[in-house]
Amino acid sequence: MSTRIYITSAEGHTGKSTVALGVLETLTREVGRVGVFRPISRSTTERDYVLELLLAHATVDLDYENTIGVSYDRVHSDPDSALTDIVSRFAAVERQCDAIVILGSDYTDVGSPTELSYNARIAANLGAPVLLVLGGRRADDSGLRTPEDMRQIAELTTAELRLEHAGLLAIIANRADPEHLTDIANGVISSFEDPTHAVPVWAIPEDPFLVAPSVAAVLASTGARLISGDPELLERETLGTVVAAMSMENVLPRLIEGAIVVVPGDRSDVLVGTLLAHQSETFPSLAGIILNGGFAMPPQIERLVSGLKSTLPIAMNELGTYDTASLIAQTRGRLAADSPRKYDVARSLFDDNVDATELLRRLEVSPSDVVTPLMFEYGILERARESQRHIVLPEGTDDRILRAASTLLQRRVARLTILGDETEIRARAAELGLDITDAAILSPFDPELRAKFATEYARVRAHKGLTVEQAADTVTDVSYFGTMMVHMGLADGMVSGAQHTTAHTIRPAFEIIKTRPDVSVVSSVFLMALADRVLVYGDCAVIPDPTSEQLADIAISSSETALQFGIDPRVAMLSYSTGESGSGADVEKVRAATGFVRERRPDLLVEGPIQYDAAADATVAAAKMPGSPVAGRATVFIFPDLNTGNNTYKAVQRSANAVAIGPVLQGLNKPINDLSRGALVSDIVNTVAITAIQAAALMPATN
Repeated sequence: MSTRIYITSAEGHTGKSTVALGVLETLTREVGRVGVFRPISRSTTERDYVLELLLAHATVDLDYENTIGVSYDRVHSDPDSALTDIVSRFAAVERQCDAIVILGSDYTDVGSPTELSYNARIAANLGAPVLLVLGGRRADDSGLRTPEDMRQIAELTTAELRLEHAGLLAIIANRADPEHLTDIANGVISSFEDPTHAVPVWAIPEDPFLVAPSVAAVLASTGARLISGDPELLERETLGTVVAAMSMENVLPRLIEGAIVVVPGDRSDVLVGTLLAHQSETFPSLAGIILNGGFAMPPQIERLVSGLKSTLPIAMNELGTYDTASLIAQTRGRLAADSPRKYDVARSLFDDNVDATELLRRLEVSPSDVVTPLMFEYGILERARESQRHIVLPEGTDDRILRAASTLLQRRVARLTILGDETEIRARAAELGLDITDAAILSPFDPELRAKFATEYARVRAHKGLTVEQAADTVTDVSYFGTMMVHMGLADGMVSGAQHTTAHTIRPAFEIIKTRPDVSVVSSVFLMALADRVLVYGDCAVIPDPTSEQLADIAISSSETALQFGIDPRVAMLSYSTGESGSGADVEKVRAATGFVRERRPDLLVEGPIQYDAAADATVAAAKMPGSPVAGRATVFIFPDLNTGNNTYKAVQRSANAVAIGPVLQGLNKPINDLSRGALVSDIVNTVAITAIQAAALMPATN
């Protein structure tokens, strides 16, 4: 039977989906196949966005339609028959899963006092323990609940669960008063007849950002259409509303960070003043402007606004000021899959306030022998978080870097320095709705560091006749500046390449960082996350045609990299021949390299020359190389040349739907890693985490 958990609440708007997301991702760290089930659908006409969000993060490929039990109408018309259908549909989903998160109904059926009882009945019939979510905000949204309020709610709801024979696993007080989290948890515990035998109670604080609507949602609810600005910025969250129907000197003090500003369409002076305030360094960054009243923008004002080249979204509608402001106030935000920052904040709040180890223990979850791509990615993020290394990101003008930095900081994966103009970078991050407050931002033209770096770079390259004056020009290049930070201990590692070539990124490392004393060459590996395990492929990115000695170096470095990421190295030295079955210069190169590895590292399990099928498939290995400790069980695959390695990793990536993480550079004294210029935000996040882990293995952390 799969691990099951039923997440329900006693009312709507408790942030249950945030909790469900945290539980889902906690399970994916330990369990191979994690699915989702929704016993009662929110709507029969619209797709359930919460279910879609959770399915996007599940590790089992489930069809949306199959993960829904019944509709509200079915429950109303025949509750018993509906329950039978729910149990039947759940059984079909469960067969595909090792663990399953069951998300209770959302109280869209206003006025049904028995909804919690029915959720409890479902949980009891599915044999799923209940994680009860209590809302820390009053139902009428008039404010936060007191610890005594929470105690009373807990007493009533847990009694209702007991009446339906549902087992209670734990309680989470969500959206709770940040100033009284401990008091709230203790108050809930005191609701039990015997508090010494109470289930675990955790409190997650209210975060206004999670319920903030996007600019797009506000425009949709007010019937406004975009007339100017960057459409990409419509996904920014709005953190407040400012009605600007007064003179500009009175508007300016009321502007707040992330506000949507409502301006009467005939007040061109206020529109222009608000735009200038947004562009000024001395006023908050706004989320957007709505011009209400249906007044067309005068041509001369339209020309002026166009000349300001502002990216701030400006929209207009036909409504009056009161109606526009009222509709904005009624617009609710939601934890959507297309809001990475909300996702990061939700994950951080769950991780900080819920004891995941205790939750897994109570669910009796045993770690899986299978390692899925998601499990591996979560693992490297967790290890990076524990190491808290300092990574420099030279390409601060790239939006992908800023988005990745926001994720890394929200989840505290690493400490960051971003290179570039601080005013421009922080302004762009604010426009994108990103929080990079905790990042240090440093100009590569900083006079003190430039002089210091120039002196050191000139010393390192003195054998090339480089002068300090020449070095002063070179070190302002972001790749050189970032590399010098690592070299001089101001950062633990560097990640670059989103806007620069591989050569531009790693050339400074070859000149300044240089190779470790026991390594002759810098090489690379890809961490290939297959459906059930992670393999190491090397070298697929750096050395075109390695010699036997270099191939041995690559194998040894790759085995060390494997160990850094929890992979037991069994090294296959690949060739078109297995054992003694073939000959030729290429085979002899691999045979000699295998001998060098055995001489230098007799502790390593290594086999070669060996063909890929004999290295990866136990049946083939039994026929071609019986008795080998590597054949059929290899985890580190060393390719004879770059042509073979690069093509093979891409073929496996595409044909096996594998996640290729890398290239990960190895052999340097300090970690520098290169990104593809087509890198996704997730690629950047993973590469920073990998760099942090490499740094932790090589040296103590910098300040």
